[in-house]
Amino acid sequence: MRAMTAVFAGVFAVVAAGAGGGAAVAWPGPHVTVAADGSGDFTTVQAAVDAVPAGNASTFTIKIKPGVYHGQVIVPATKPYVFFRGQGADPTQVVIVDDRANGTPKPDGGTWGTSGSASVTIDGHDFQARNLTFANSFDEAAHPEISGKQAVAVLTRADRLVFDNVRFLGNQDTLYVNSPDAATPARVYLRKCYVEGDVDFIFGRATAVFDRCRIHSLDRGSTTNNGYVTAASTSIANPYGLLFTHCTFTGDAPAGTVYLGRPWHPSQDPNAIAQTLIRESTLGAHVIAAAPWTDFGTWSWRDARYAEYRNRGAGAVPSADRPQLTAAEAATLTPRTYLSGVDGWHPER
Repeated sequence: MRAMTAVFAGVFAVVAAGAGGGAAVAWPGPHVTVAADGSGDFTTVQAAVDAVPAGNASTFTIKIKPGVYHGQVIVPATKPYVFFRGQGADPTQVVIVDDRANGTPKPDGGTWGTSGSASVTIDGHDFQARNLTFANSFDEAAHPEISGKQAVAVLTRADRLVFDNVRFLGNQDTLYVNSPDAATPARVYLRKCYVEGDVDFIFGRATAVFDRCRIHSLDRGSTTNNGYVTAASTSIANPYGLLFTHCTFTGDAPAGTVYLGRPWHPSQDPNAIAQTLIRESTLGAHVIAAAPWTDFGTWSWRDARYAEYRNRGAGAVPSADRPQLTAAEAATLTPRTYLSGVDGWHPER
């Protein structure tokens, strides 16, 4: 690995160059490079995250060269403002991947659980990622002995996160947008991203805006039910859950076999009232057009906050079971209103 000039957050004091010592101060601000072939500062993404100073107060860029990087990555709450920047020509060239599921046995006993299955967990606020892929490659067919097949690619539990031109790959529970607790809001903005999966593959209680994204449903081999796109668990106190705006919903699944969502009540919490709005988007024929929202166990979808506005495509056929916004309502439910919060955060562009 190359020698580096160490820069400590806060004082930015330059010390003698040395391998593995810290971050360079060139473009723009402190940064390190990850390269699987050893040509960077680190060979793993987690090692680069570990090098970010605790209490970091400004953008710390981790440049990631093309390659496949195996192993779990955790960005802790003590390390905000971390920026994963893929250095490839497109997001397929940098892949961060792990392969464990909810029911995968842990070395010290027990299983990982849904949250523990995440390939990447983000607890540091103001995190950004651009031009790369997050994946969970757990092979359901190869592990019939594992019943808990939820396998998260990314779990977010922090506020003011941005994903730009990022791919999220998995099957069940691909993207878990959550928050530290039900009373704490957490906002996530996803711009021109790609998310794929089958069962509940976008879920959680965070406020998340999907702007010009592609949402792709995989084929589970069923002729009637190939899964659910969303499973929001928005707190009843939060008016803003999942917003999809100018997105494209595609699928490998047969026509009329995928639901847009079902309401998740973690631990049967009656105050988790899903809020999901899909507006001005294109819905493919895989969507169950007559009734795209469905119950989750005993919890009725009709008690959730589901709505659409000016969608189009084969999966957007008008129906009595598809609540629609009025123009006046739609004007108040935009990316800006979802993301502003009390601090006026506006990452959208």
